[in-house]
Order: sequence, then C-alpha cells, then structure tokens
Amino acid sequence: MKKTIRIIAIVLMAFIFVGTFVFLWRKSRPEEVRYELLSAVTDNLERTAIVTGTVEPRDEVLIKPQISGIISEVCKEAGDLVKKGEVIAKVKVIPEMSALNAAESRLRLARLNAVQAKTDFERMEKLYGDKLISAEEYEKSRLAYRQAEEEKNTADDALQIVKDGVSASSANYSTTLIRSTIDGLILEVPVKVGNSVIQSNTFNDGTTIASVANMNDLVFKGSIDETEVARLAEGMPMKISVGALPGKEFTASLEYVAPKVSTGTNSANQFEIKAAVRVPAGVRIRAGYSANAEIVLERVAGVTAVPEAALEYSGDSVFVYVLQTEQPQTFGRRQVRTGLSNGVNIEVKSGLKKGERVRGNQIQKL
Repeated sequence: MKKTIRIIAIVLMAFIFVGTFVFLWRKSRPEEVRYELLSAVTDNLERTAIVTGTVEPRDEVLIKPQISGIISEVCKEAGDLVKKGEVIAKVKVIPEMSALNAAESRLRLARLNAVQAKTDFERMEKLYGDKLISAEEYEKSRLAYRQAEEEKNTADDALQIVKDGVSASSANYSTTLIRSTIDGLILEVPVKVGNSVIQSNTFNDGTTIASVANMNDLVFKGSIDETEVARLAEGMPMKISVGALPGKEFTASLEYVAPKVSTGTNSANQFEIKAAVRVPAGVRIRAGYSANAEIVLERVAGVTAVPEAALEYSGDSVFVYVLQTEQPQTFGRRQVRTGLSNGVNIEVKSGLKKGERVRGNQIQKL
C-alpha cells in the first residue's frame, strides 16, 4: 500500500513538472504579430474643400425717402411681395417755418402782380379794339398777363409742396409716397408710424424705409484658405447644403474669387468667394441662411489606390509593405510614388499593381 502511494506521488510530481515546463516554454515563445491586409484597387478620387458661408440675395435694395418728414402710414411689412412702383409707406411733411413764410409771401406777391397784369391787359385790349395802339403793344400786354398768371400758379404749387410735399399738378410724382424701386420680397421694414425720416441726398444717406430683394437670384458668400484659392476657377461646380434645410442639396457655380485678402489671421489668409445658387421651384430659402459649400479641387478616375494607413514615410520617400506569405505573415518593403489623396485613399502612381495586398494596422488581441 505504501509502495502504491509512493508511485502515485512520483507520477503526480512528474506530471506537474512536465506541465510547468511546457507552460513556461509556451509563455517564453514570442507571439505572432498579425496585420490587417489592405488591397490595391481601382478607384476614382476627388480632393474637395468645404467652405462655410451664407446664402444671400444678389442685390438687396434699400428704399429711402426723397423728402424729410414723419411716417404717417406703413402699407407693407416684412415678408410681403411687392411690385415695382407699389407704395410701401407714406410720409407726412413737417414744413420749415422760414420756407413756409417765403412761399406764402411769394404767392401773395404773385397774386398782386397777376391782378395788375390783368387790369393792364384789359385796358390795352380796349385800346387795341379802338385802334389806338399797335398790335405789337397789344401782344406784349397779353404776354405779360400770361406770365403773371403762370407765376401765380407756380407760387401756389410751391406753397403746396412746402406744406404737403406735393402739389396738385404733380400728384402722380409725389415724394410723400415711398414706392418700391424693384420687384421682390420685403426683407425688413425698420420704421414705424410716427418715426421721423430724413431724405436721401448727396450729404446724407437718408433713413431706410424698407429693404427689398429678388429672392429668385441668390448667391453663396464664403471665405476660402489661401492654400486652396490657387486651384479655383470661375465656373467650377459646387454643392451647397443649408443647415436649416436638412437633406436638401443645391447646385451652384463659382463666379467670383476676391483678388485681395478679405480677412487675415496669424495662421492663414482668407479670400472671399461668391457662387450663383440654383434653387428648385417650390423651395424657399431665407436671406442669411448659414450654408456649407463643397468644391471639387482635383479629380482623377480609374487609378490604383490604397488606404493612406498603408503608407510609411521616410524623409521624402514613401514605402508600403507588400504581402509575401500569409502563414506566417511576411512582408517586403517597397518604395512607391503617390498622387492625389481624398483623405482616406491615396493614388499610387508607380510601385504597386492592382490586386496586390499591403500591410495595414496591427491587429490587436483582446
């Protein structure tokens, strides 16, 4: 019995010794490192630039009064469509006392002159009928009478203009009626009834009564970095996405690149760009919407490409590790010449053929 127990103990000790040796031997062996395999494929690559900006009407017209006064009525509000010549607001004129006194004095004098001219003309007409004066004297008297009547009417109109801003003879051209100068949409009416307004002239911009724009003619305005502006050309297609209209994308055509820096910082200079936006029928875009524009700067088609993760850079040279055997994985280092990159895949101009597999990132074991 003791002999049997001794044999079993020796066997157990031998088993433990051998198992420990095998475990330690396996632990001491280097683990095989495996890598993700990436294939060289034929691809179409594009390099794009994303520009942030806004969508705005091409021309926004500020409607200003041609006479100073007080707003007596506002006929339109923001969001209304207007036609050219349609009344937006009315201005009540507050006459200046010195101008009013001068106009009244001029009218009184003109009336006196008209009465005197009429009396003189009637006298000369009677004398001419009795053949006591010549026809020339008669014509001069009649002309003086007509001139006096015309001056009286002119003085009366001038007084009405000082008082009301318009006369009976020029009612169709009244400057107290503020009219739209274009067809479009009213974007803003910054005045209210009772506000004082100043006329627009060479010395003063005047008070803005309303801003009107044609919302069927829109442009995208943004700024692009100086490192990419050299690749732009007028007529380049763009894709516009508006944040307020998710899921909708509009086409545009680049039509302006600023010849001078628009904004500058310590890191980079920015150049303003503009593009004509084509908006489908039934889609409404409001002025000032924030938008992003995608511009294709370069494009290549049918080229051999690999993911950029497969590249190794050493100085001015670029290398890839081409698969030689799968079990175990072995790779050969090879120099390649690269081209256009879209940020994910990169063109390989030489050194690699379509279908060859290259080393990617190391596969991590959990």
